[in-house]
Amino acid sequence: MRALCWEGVGKLKVRDVPEPTVRADGDIIVKVRASSVCGSDLHLINGFLPAMREGDILGHEFMGEVVETGPGVRRIAVGDRVVVGSVVACGGCWYCRTEQYSLCDNSNPQPVFTEKLWGHSPAGILGYSHAAGGYSGSHAEYVRVPFGDIGAFKVPDGVPDDSVVFASDALPTGWMAADFCGLTGGEVVAVWGAGGVGQMAARAAQLLGAERVIMVDRLPERLSTAADRLGVETVNYAETDVLEALREMTAGRGPDACIEAVGMEAHDVGPAYAYDRAKQATRTQLDRPTSVRQAILAARKGGTVSIVGVYAGFVDKFPLGAAMNKALVLRMGQMHAQRYIPMLLERLAAGEIDPAYLATHPMSLEEGARGYEIFEKKQDGCLRTVLHPA
Repeated sequence: MRALCWEGVGKLKVRDVPEPTVRADGDIIVKVRASSVCGSDLHLINGFLPAMREGDILGHEFMGEVVETGPGVRRIAVGDRVVVGSVVACGGCWYCRTEQYSLCDNSNPQPVFTEKLWGHSPAGILGYSHAAGGYSGSHAEYVRVPFGDIGAFKVPDGVPDDSVVFASDALPTGWMAADFCGLTGGEVVAVWGAGGVGQMAARAAQLLGAERVIMVDRLPERLSTAADRLGVETVNYAETDVLEALREMTAGRGPDACIEAVGMEAHDVGPAYAYDRAKQATRTQLDRPTSVRQAILAARKGGTVSIVGVYAGFVDKFPLGAAMNKALVLRMGQMHAQRYIPMLLERLAAGEIDPAYLATHPMSLEEGARGYEIFEKKQDGCLRTVLHPA
Protein backbone atom coordinates (compact mmCIF):
# COMPACT_ATOMS: atom_id res chain seq x y z
CA MET A 1 0.00 0.00 0.00
CA ARG A 2 0.96 3.67 -0.26
CA ALA A 3 1.66 5.82 2.80
CA LEU A 4 3.03 9.27 3.62
CA CYS A 5 6.20 8.76 5.65
CA TRP A 6 8.65 10.87 7.63
CA GLU A 7 12.07 10.93 5.97
CA GLY A 8 13.93 13.21 8.39
CA VAL A 9 13.44 16.73 9.71
CA GLY A 10 11.24 18.65 7.30
CA LYS A 11 11.06 15.80 4.78
CA LEU A 12 8.03 13.73 3.74
CA LYS A 13 7.67 11.11 1.03
CA VAL A 14 4.96 8.75 -0.20
CA ARG A 15 6.31 5.19 -0.01
CA ASP A 16 5.18 1.65 -0.73
CA VAL A 17 4.89 -0.09 2.65
CA PRO A 18 3.43 -3.42 3.82
CA GLU A 19 -0.31 -3.47 4.51
CA PRO A 20 -1.20 -3.72 8.20
CA THR A 21 -2.49 -6.99 9.62
CA VAL A 22 -4.47 -7.99 12.69
CA ARG A 23 -1.99 -8.62 15.51
CA ALA A 24 -4.30 -8.90 18.52
CA ASP A 25 -7.86 -10.04 19.17
CA GLY A 26 -9.14 -6.47 19.53
CA ASP A 27 -7.57 -5.05 16.38
CA ILE A 28 -9.49 -3.72 13.41
CA ILE A 29 -8.16 -2.76 9.98
CA VAL A 30 -9.64 0.42 8.51
CA LYS A 31 -9.52 1.44 4.85
CA VAL A 32 -8.89 5.17 5.14
CA ARG A 33 -11.32 7.47 3.32
CA ALA A 34 -10.22 10.82 4.79
CA SER A 35 -7.21 11.74 6.93
CA SER A 36 -6.68 15.33 8.02
CA VAL A 37 -3.40 17.03 8.75
CA CYS A 38 -3.07 18.52 12.24
CA GLY A 39 -0.95 21.30 13.65
CA SER A 40 0.60 18.90 16.13
CA ASP A 41 1.89 16.81 13.21
CA LEU A 42 4.16 19.73 12.38
CA HIS A 43 5.96 19.25 15.70
CA LEU A 44 6.91 15.76 14.52
CA ILE A 45 7.90 16.82 11.02
CA ASN A 46 10.07 19.66 12.33
CA GLY A 47 11.93 17.49 14.83
CA PHE A 48 10.62 18.93 18.09
CA LEU A 49 9.61 15.49 19.39
CA PRO A 50 12.84 13.46 19.21
CA ALA A 51 11.30 10.02 18.86
CA MET A 52 10.69 9.77 15.13
CA ARG A 53 12.32 7.19 12.88
CA GLU A 54 12.77 7.25 9.14
CA GLY A 55 9.79 5.63 7.45
CA ASP A 56 7.29 6.34 10.24
CA ILE A 57 3.78 6.82 8.83
CA LEU A 58 2.20 10.11 9.89
CA GLY A 59 -1.44 11.00 10.56
CA HIS A 60 -3.84 10.57 13.47
CA GLU A 61 -7.12 12.25 12.50
CA PHE A 62 -9.16 10.01 10.20
CA MET A 63 -12.23 8.04 9.26
CA GLY A 64 -12.87 5.15 6.92
CA GLU A 65 -14.42 1.72 6.37
CA VAL A 66 -13.68 -1.38 8.44
CA VAL A 67 -12.32 -4.18 6.24
CA GLU A 68 -11.14 -6.69 8.87
CA THR A 69 -11.64 -7.35 12.57
CA GLY A 70 -9.87 -9.45 15.16
CA PRO A 71 -11.72 -12.37 16.78
CA GLY A 72 -12.35 -10.39 19.97
CA VAL A 73 -14.11 -7.45 18.32
CA ARG A 74 -17.83 -7.33 19.13
CA ARG A 75 -19.17 -3.77 18.61
CA ILE A 76 -17.60 -2.99 15.22
CA ALA A 77 -18.16 -5.05 12.07
CA VAL A 78 -16.67 -5.29 8.58
CA GLY A 79 -18.33 -2.72 6.34
CA ASP A 80 -18.99 -0.17 9.08
CA ARG A 81 -18.12 3.45 8.29
CA VAL A 82 -16.23 4.62 11.35
CA VAL A 83 -14.37 7.56 12.81
CA VAL A 84 -11.39 6.67 14.99
CA GLY A 85 -10.16 8.61 18.00
CA SER A 86 -6.48 9.49 17.67
CA VAL A 87 -5.76 8.45 21.27
CA VAL A 88 -5.40 4.70 21.81
CA ALA A 89 -7.11 3.42 24.97
CA CYS A 90 -7.56 -0.08 26.36
CA GLY A 91 -10.95 0.58 27.98
CA GLY A 92 -10.17 -1.47 31.08
CA CYS A 93 -7.54 0.30 33.20
CA TRP A 94 -8.41 2.70 36.04
CA TYR A 95 -7.92 5.75 33.82
CA CYS A 96 -10.17 4.39 31.09
CA ARG A 97 -12.84 3.39 33.63
CA THR A 98 -12.84 6.99 34.89
CA GLU A 99 -13.01 8.32 31.28
CA GLN A 100 -9.49 9.76 31.33
CA TYR A 101 -8.65 7.89 28.16
CA SER A 102 -5.57 9.86 27.12
CA LEU A 103 -3.92 8.68 30.35
CA CYS A 104 -4.48 4.97 29.64
CA ASP A 105 -1.98 2.73 31.42
CA ASN A 106 -1.90 -0.03 28.81
CA SER A 107 -1.92 1.46 25.30
CA ASN A 108 1.65 2.77 25.01
CA PRO A 109 3.98 -0.20 24.42
CA GLN A 110 7.06 2.08 24.46
CA PRO A 111 6.66 4.06 27.71
CA VAL A 112 10.31 4.52 28.71
CA PHE A 113 10.88 7.84 26.92
CA THR A 114 7.84 9.60 28.39
CA GLU A 115 8.31 8.04 31.83
CA LYS A 116 11.78 9.58 32.00
CA LEU A 117 10.65 12.94 30.62
CA TRP A 118 7.31 13.37 32.39
CA GLY A 119 7.40 10.94 35.33
CA HIS A 120 4.64 8.72 33.90
CA SER A 121 3.64 7.56 30.44
CA PRO A 122 0.27 8.65 29.01
CA ALA A 123 -1.68 6.75 26.37
CA GLY A 124 -0.44 5.82 22.93
CA ILE A 125 -1.42 7.98 19.96
CA LEU A 126 -1.76 6.77 16.39
CA GLY A 127 0.94 8.09 14.05
CA TYR A 128 2.61 10.15 16.76
CA SER A 129 6.19 8.94 17.16
CA HIS A 130 7.72 6.18 19.23
CA ALA A 131 7.25 8.23 22.37
CA ALA A 132 3.51 7.64 21.87
CA GLY A 133 3.79 3.93 21.11
CA GLY A 134 5.26 3.79 17.62
CA TYR A 135 1.88 3.16 15.98
CA SER A 136 1.62 3.64 12.23
CA GLY A 137 -0.57 6.57 11.28
CA SER A 138 -3.52 7.27 9.03
CA HIS A 139 -1.89 8.98 6.04
CA ALA A 140 -2.07 5.62 4.30
CA GLU A 141 -4.49 3.42 2.42
CA TYR A 142 -5.05 1.21 5.47
CA VAL A 143 -4.37 1.51 9.20
CA ARG A 144 -4.43 -0.93 12.10
CA VAL A 145 -6.48 0.28 15.06
CA PRO A 146 -5.80 -1.46 18.40
CA PHE A 147 -8.71 -1.87 20.82
CA GLY A 148 -11.12 -1.27 17.94
CA ASP A 149 -14.25 -1.69 20.07
CA ILE A 150 -13.04 1.16 22.30
CA GLY A 151 -11.58 3.60 19.79
CA ALA A 152 -13.73 3.31 16.64
CA PHE A 153 -17.27 4.68 16.36
CA LYS A 154 -19.93 4.09 13.71
CA VAL A 155 -20.75 7.22 11.72
CA PRO A 156 -24.43 8.22 11.49
CA ASP A 157 -25.95 8.14 8.02
CA GLY A 158 -25.96 11.47 6.27
CA VAL A 159 -22.84 12.92 7.93
CA PRO A 160 -20.27 13.43 5.13
CA ASP A 161 -16.68 12.18 5.36
CA ASP A 162 -15.13 15.66 5.32
CA SER A 163 -17.25 16.64 8.30
CA VAL A 164 -16.94 13.54 10.44
CA VAL A 165 -13.16 13.26 9.94
CA PHE A 166 -12.77 16.14 12.41
CA ALA A 167 -14.66 14.16 15.06
CA SER A 168 -11.48 12.08 15.29
CA ASP A 169 -9.35 14.82 16.89
CA ALA A 170 -9.96 18.52 16.20
CA LEU A 171 -13.58 18.52 17.36
CA PRO A 172 -13.17 16.46 20.56
CA THR A 173 -10.01 18.39 21.43
CA GLY A 174 -11.85 21.67 21.02
CA TRP A 175 -14.82 20.38 22.99
CA MET A 176 -12.62 19.22 25.85
CA ALA A 177 -10.92 22.62 25.90
CA ALA A 178 -14.29 24.30 26.42
CA ASP A 179 -15.46 21.60 28.83
CA PHE A 180 -12.38 22.25 30.99
CA CYS A 181 -13.56 25.86 31.40
CA GLY A 182 -16.50 24.80 33.59
CA LEU A 183 -18.92 27.09 31.78
CA THR A 184 -22.30 27.65 33.41
CA GLY A 185 -23.67 30.34 31.08
CA GLY A 186 -22.97 33.96 30.31
CA GLU A 187 -19.15 33.81 30.27
CA VAL A 188 -16.63 35.58 28.08
CA VAL A 189 -14.16 33.09 26.59
CA ALA A 190 -10.98 33.99 24.71
CA VAL A 191 -9.40 31.43 22.37
CA TRP A 192 -5.79 31.62 21.18
CA GLY A 193 -5.40 30.06 17.72
CA ALA A 194 -8.02 30.22 14.95
CA GLY A 195 -7.03 26.91 13.36
CA GLY A 196 -9.19 23.81 13.38
CA VAL A 197 -8.98 23.09 17.11
CA GLY A 198 -9.41 26.73 18.09
CA GLN A 199 -12.50 27.14 15.94
CA MET A 200 -14.03 23.94 17.31
CA ALA A 201 -13.24 25.14 20.85
CA ALA A 202 -15.05 28.38 20.08
CA ARG A 203 -18.13 26.54 18.80
CA ALA A 204 -18.08 24.23 21.81
CA ALA A 205 -17.88 27.21 24.18
CA GLN A 206 -20.94 28.71 22.50
CA LEU A 207 -22.90 25.48 22.84
CA LEU A 208 -21.86 25.18 26.49
CA GLY A 209 -23.23 28.60 27.31
CA ALA A 210 -20.59 31.26 26.68
CA GLU A 211 -22.16 34.63 25.97
CA ARG A 212 -19.15 35.94 24.02
CA VAL A 213 -16.20 34.24 22.36
CA ILE A 214 -13.11 36.20 21.28
CA MET A 215 -10.54 34.61 18.97
CA VAL A 216 -6.89 35.66 18.95
CA ASP A 217 -4.78 35.05 15.84
CA ARG A 218 -2.76 36.98 13.25
CA LEU A 219 -4.13 35.64 9.96
CA PRO A 220 -6.97 37.82 8.64
CA GLU A 221 -8.49 34.98 6.60
CA ARG A 222 -8.73 32.70 9.63
CA LEU A 223 -10.17 35.44 11.81
CA SER A 224 -12.71 36.39 9.15
CA THR A 225 -13.70 32.75 8.69
CA ALA A 226 -14.26 32.37 12.43
CA ALA A 227 -16.27 35.59 12.54
CA ASP A 228 -18.40 34.63 9.54
CA ARG A 229 -18.95 30.97 10.45
CA LEU A 230 -19.23 31.25 14.23
CA GLY A 231 -20.12 34.87 14.93
CA VAL A 232 -17.16 35.37 17.26
CA GLU A 233 -15.27 38.58 17.99
CA THR A 234 -11.63 38.72 16.91
CA VAL A 235 -8.27 40.19 17.93
CA ASN A 236 -5.31 40.30 15.54
CA TYR A 237 -2.21 40.17 17.74
CA ALA A 238 -0.02 41.42 14.89
CA GLU A 239 -1.97 44.68 14.86
CA THR A 240 -2.89 45.30 18.48
CA ASP A 241 -1.75 44.56 22.03
CA VAL A 242 -3.71 41.46 23.03
CA LEU A 243 -3.81 42.13 26.76
CA GLU A 244 -4.96 45.72 26.30
CA ALA A 245 -7.57 44.68 23.75
CA LEU A 246 -9.02 41.97 25.98
CA ARG A 247 -9.14 44.28 28.98
CA GLU A 248 -10.97 46.88 26.93
CA MET A 249 -13.42 44.30 25.57
CA THR A 250 -14.24 43.03 29.07
CA ALA A 251 -14.53 46.34 30.95
CA GLY A 252 -11.11 45.84 32.51
CA ARG A 253 -11.83 42.48 34.12
CA GLY A 254 -10.45 40.02 31.57
CA PRO A 255 -12.04 36.90 30.05
CA ASP A 256 -13.65 34.41 32.42
CA ALA A 257 -11.84 31.59 30.61
CA CYS A 258 -8.89 31.47 28.23
CA ILE A 259 -8.29 28.55 25.86
CA GLU A 260 -4.82 27.95 24.41
CA ALA A 261 -5.11 25.98 21.15
CA VAL A 262 -1.72 26.74 19.62
CA GLY A 263 1.06 24.63 21.14
CA MET A 264 4.82 24.46 21.16
CA GLU A 265 5.46 26.37 17.93
CA ALA A 266 3.41 29.42 18.88
CA HIS A 267 4.06 32.61 16.92
CA ASP A 268 4.08 36.14 18.31
CA VAL A 269 5.66 39.55 17.81
CA GLY A 270 8.16 41.34 20.03
CA PRO A 271 11.21 40.47 22.13
CA ALA A 272 9.62 37.64 24.12
CA TYR A 273 8.98 35.72 20.90
CA ALA A 274 12.56 36.27 19.71
CA TYR A 275 13.76 34.96 23.08
CA ASP A 276 11.61 31.84 22.79
CA ARG A 277 12.75 31.21 19.21
CA ALA A 278 16.40 31.38 20.23
CA LYS A 279 15.88 29.08 23.21
CA GLN A 280 13.97 26.54 21.14
CA ALA A 281 16.45 26.63 18.27
CA THR A 282 19.31 25.79 20.64
CA ARG A 283 17.15 23.15 22.39
CA THR A 284 17.61 24.87 25.75
CA GLN A 285 13.82 24.74 25.93
CA LEU A 286 11.55 22.47 23.88
CA ASP A 287 8.49 24.71 23.63
CA ARG A 288 7.53 28.29 22.83
CA PRO A 289 4.96 29.17 25.55
CA THR A 290 4.01 32.58 24.14
CA SER A 291 0.27 31.91 23.98
CA VAL A 292 0.18 30.27 27.40
CA ARG A 293 1.84 33.34 28.95
CA GLN A 294 -0.70 35.63 27.33
CA ALA A 295 -3.63 33.47 28.40
CA ILE A 296 -2.49 33.46 32.04
CA LEU A 297 -1.92 37.21 32.07
CA ALA A 298 -5.21 37.93 30.28
CA ALA A 299 -7.55 35.76 32.37
CA ARG A 300 -9.59 37.49 35.02
CA LYS A 301 -8.83 36.87 38.67
CA GLY A 302 -10.28 33.52 39.66
CA GLY A 303 -10.63 32.52 36.01
CA THR A 304 -9.67 29.38 34.12
CA VAL A 305 -6.91 28.70 31.60
CA SER A 306 -7.48 25.60 29.45
CA ILE A 307 -4.48 24.34 27.48
CA VAL A 308 -4.93 21.84 24.64
CA GLY A 309 -2.07 22.96 22.39
CA VAL A 310 0.61 20.24 22.47
CA TYR A 311 3.68 20.82 24.64
CA ALA A 312 6.54 18.40 25.20
CA GLY A 313 9.05 19.60 27.75
CA PHE A 314 10.34 22.48 29.83
CA VAL A 315 9.77 26.20 29.28
CA ASP A 316 11.31 29.43 30.50
CA LYS A 317 9.69 32.65 31.77
CA PHE A 318 6.51 30.89 32.90
CA PRO A 319 4.27 33.37 34.80
CA LEU A 320 3.72 31.17 37.82
CA GLY A 321 3.33 34.17 40.10
CA ALA A 322 0.45 35.51 38.02
CA ALA A 323 -1.29 32.12 37.97
CA MET A 324 -0.94 31.70 41.74
CA ASN A 325 -1.76 35.24 42.86
CA LYS A 326 -4.73 35.52 40.50
CA ALA A 327 -6.06 32.19 41.85
CA LEU A 328 -6.36 30.74 38.37
CA VAL A 329 -7.52 27.22 37.57
CA LEU A 330 -5.18 25.59 35.04
CA ARG A 331 -6.49 22.55 33.16
CA MET A 332 -4.73 20.85 30.28
CA GLY A 333 -4.12 17.57 28.52
CA GLN A 334 -4.45 15.42 25.44
CA MET A 335 -8.11 14.92 24.64
CA HIS A 336 -10.16 12.04 25.97
CA ALA A 337 -11.49 11.01 22.56
CA GLN A 338 -13.64 8.11 23.68
CA ARG A 339 -15.45 10.28 26.25
CA TYR A 340 -16.58 12.88 23.74
CA ILE A 341 -16.90 11.29 20.29
CA PRO A 342 -20.28 9.51 20.75
CA MET A 343 -21.91 12.75 21.95
CA LEU A 344 -20.26 14.75 19.16
CA LEU A 345 -21.50 12.35 16.49
CA GLU A 346 -25.04 12.96 17.74
CA ARG A 347 -24.48 16.73 17.50
CA LEU A 348 -23.06 16.36 13.99
CA ALA A 349 -26.08 14.34 12.90
CA ALA A 350 -28.40 16.95 14.44
CA GLY A 351 -26.63 19.79 12.62
CA GLU A 352 -25.50 21.58 15.80
CA ILE A 353 -21.90 21.47 14.61
CA ASP A 354 -20.60 21.26 11.05
CA PRO A 355 -16.81 21.38 10.82
CA ALA A 356 -16.73 20.52 7.10
CA TYR A 357 -15.68 24.09 6.28
CA LEU A 358 -12.31 23.35 7.88
CA ALA A 359 -11.46 21.03 4.97
CA THR A 360 -10.26 23.81 2.70
CA HIS A 361 -7.76 21.70 0.75
CA PRO A 362 -8.86 18.14 -0.13
CA MET A 363 -6.02 16.28 -1.84
CA SER A 364 -4.91 12.82 -2.84
CA LEU A 365 -2.44 10.91 -0.69
CA GLU A 366 0.18 11.33 -3.41
CA GLU A 367 -0.07 15.10 -2.92
CA GLY A 368 0.51 14.77 0.83
CA ALA A 369 3.92 16.46 1.04
CA ARG A 370 2.60 19.47 -0.88
CA GLY A 371 -0.51 19.47 1.28
CA TYR A 372 1.59 19.75 4.41
CA GLU A 373 3.62 22.58 2.89
CA ILE A 374 0.46 24.55 2.14
CA PHE A 375 -0.84 23.87 5.64
CA GLU A 376 2.38 24.75 7.46
CA LYS A 377 2.97 27.94 5.48
CA LYS A 378 -0.73 28.85 5.79
CA GLN A 379 -0.99 29.45 2.06
CA ASP A 380 -4.15 29.98 0.05
CA GLY A 381 -6.34 30.38 3.15
CA CYS A 382 -5.63 26.81 4.27
CA LEU A 383 -7.32 25.70 7.47
CA ARG A 384 -6.84 21.98 7.01
CA THR A 385 -5.51 19.74 4.25
CA VAL A 386 -7.52 16.49 4.10
CA LEU A 387 -5.89 13.55 2.31
CA HIS A 388 -8.05 11.03 0.48
CA PRO A 389 -6.08 7.80 -0.19
CA ALA A 390 -8.80 6.17 -2.32
